[in-house]
Amino acid sequence: MSTGFDVVMTSAFLAEPAVAILEAAGCRIHYMRPYPSAEEVAARTREVQAHAILTRQGPVTVLSLDASPNLRVVARHGVGVDDVDVAEANRRGILVTRALGSNALVVAEHTMAMLLALAKEFRPLGHVIAQGGWRDPQGKVRDLAGLRLGLVGYGDIARKVAAMAQVFGIKVSAHSPRLQGNAHCVTVMASLEALLESSDAVSLHCPYTKATHHLINAEAMARMPKGSYVINTARGGIVDEAALFAALESGQIGGAALDVFEGEPPVQDHPLRTHPRVICTPHVSGVTHGSLVNMGVMAAECIAWALTGKTVPNERIVRG
Repeated sequence: MSTGFDVVMTSAFLAEPAVAILEAAGCRIHYMRPYPSAEEVAARTREVQAHAILTRQGPVTVLSLDASPNLRVVARHGVGVDDVDVAEANRRGILVTRALGSNALVVAEHTMAMLLALAKEFRPLGHVIAQGGWRDPQGKVRDLAGLRLGLVGYGDIARKVAAMAQVFGIKVSAHSPRLQGNAHCVTVMASLEALLESSDAVSLHCPYTKATHHLINAEAMARMPKGSYVINTARGGIVDEAALFAALESGQIGGAALDVFEGEPPVQDHPLRTHPRVICTPHVSGVTHGSLVNMGVMAAECIAWALTGKTVPNERIVRG
């Protein structure tokens, strides 16, 4: 009879320090191909009779929760848990954890890089040069100083974006249901509508839930000043992609920068992939060497602690 614990990793890679933590706790790691389906995650969980799932790139649904009676913990390799059935896991007494704060700085860096690239027209101007053209006598790029940036959500990432943006003289406002009064010189907006109407660029930093599904839709974008920008490094489902495409085509939205999509990876003929006023990156805003170590270590710690009877810090536990 085998001893130790079996851990399904819904990715092909886990940072070495995280591997060391799991192996020291007696865990065997069973890797999967990138972006497995819910059915594939469940099949692998059933095959090894997993005690834990360390999920990075695959959904953990009731199929996986049903697959192994040994399952005791689902640890998210990151912060968002929209691809985990948290409520059902909680109901069954299966612990769900996340690596809170593990990649906040690098996502903020990516967000700022996207904002700068949009304001300075890097993509469309690069296309002009590539086609043999040169500067339009009437063309101009945007000032950063005085640009109005609206943050939807105001957690760790958004606070870091605000601090970076203010160095450039950008005027930052934020809206979150839990945010009241002033916060680090950021103007707090009482409603999403007020934020949208007063922002030259809107950056999304809220969780993806039923309430935020297609939060940025045709009506929302119509409220924004003509030619403004949309930046999404949160979750794809927060933006209505069909409405965004229409707003870009009409000129209502001047540009968009997307690190996330509703379906990942997006289909080959997805119109936003090649739109001349859209910057796309493949869900990498939180993926650097440092953040991969941070996320992996925090997730591995939670699994090791849970399986060996130690206490998991309350701030890492997710309750649905």
